[in-house]
Amino acid sequence: MQPHLRTLTQDDIDSAVLHTLQTKRLPSRPARAAEAVRASVVEIIAYPKAAEKPAVAEKKAEPNGPAGPGGKAPAENQNPASPKADSQKDEQPKADIAPPDSKRADNDKARDLARNGDQAGKGDQANKDEPANKGEKADKEKGDKADKGEKADKGDGKDKGDERVNIGSGVVITDQGVILTNYHVIAGASRLRIRFYDGHQSDATVIGAQPEKDLAVIKASSLPDDLPAATLGSSRNLVPGDEVVAVGFPFGIGPSVSSGVVSGLDREFASEEHQQDLDHLIQFDAAANPGNSGGPLVNMNGEVVGIVTAILNPTDAKTFVGIGFATTIESAGNAVGISPF
Repeated sequence: MQPHLRTLTQDDIDSAVLHTLQTKRLPSRPARAAEAVRASVVEIIAYPKAAEKPAVAEKKAEPNGPAGPGGKAPAENQNPASPKADSQKDEQPKADIAPPDSKRADNDKARDLARNGDQAGKGDQANKDEPANKGEKADKEKGDKADKGEKADKGDGKDKGDERVNIGSGVVITDQGVILTNYHVIAGASRLRIRFYDGHQSDATVIGAQPEKDLAVIKASSLPDDLPAATLGSSRNLVPGDEVVAVGFPFGIGPSVSSGVVSGLDREFASEEHQQDLDHLIQFDAAANPGNSGGPLVNMNGEVVGIVTAILNPTDAKTFVGIGFATTIESAGNAVGISPF
């Protein structure tokens, strides 16, 4: 005998929904939007050209060579004194045996000092002053090298040999590993390293760039399993006040999520550092800092509507004060020759 099945009513459905809302905490709209794109956001580490570092090293080694205790300059100053030292060693035993020879050696030494005059004085003064001054410079250079090493460790602790790195963000736009980012993130780099959401790392190459729009496209040489591409949306439906989230790696920390609203549309921004005049930008107030460049600006549907490009700060701090700019996804796609739809 089968139990009688009761037909569900609207009251039953409403009661079930209410029970779920009361007993389970649902993620916020920004959290859902960030989760939708999280696996498609990558960290980009740009290493400087190798040719630059030997030049710097040679320039630093140049003052150390002559200034060092075994350098050329001290050796030249010491050479004129070497015969005197040898003659004094040879003549010392004679002084013990015959005092008149000692007086003759003293007279010879006096004549040598008189003949050399200022040269001997200058040589001694140079020998005293130069090592001290060069020692201070060497200490200062060691401090500079230590500072550079600390910065490199912060950028990528595994690559100790690189003095400095540039860290930015990017967003995967195809499942083949094509990544959209800012041009200033990869400009002047000899090597690019990508870190994916699961920790997988890969080298990357530049396959397209438009410096005047501060946009670039790179491609990873190896990919993690099941790499998802971000869903590209449209900025045409945005209005001031719409919620957005910025996802990226500020100061190399991340992926980090910040939320805010669209503050304005069709903005212009002139970059003094990179000499670019950017237009048709989205202004937003979600926190963005150095390292966020190239990361996605996402709407509440989890769609990428812009690429975080710049922040405005009237001081030299270069940190966020409430005004960020993103290139629209339409402009980004057109600039690099890829349709965003």
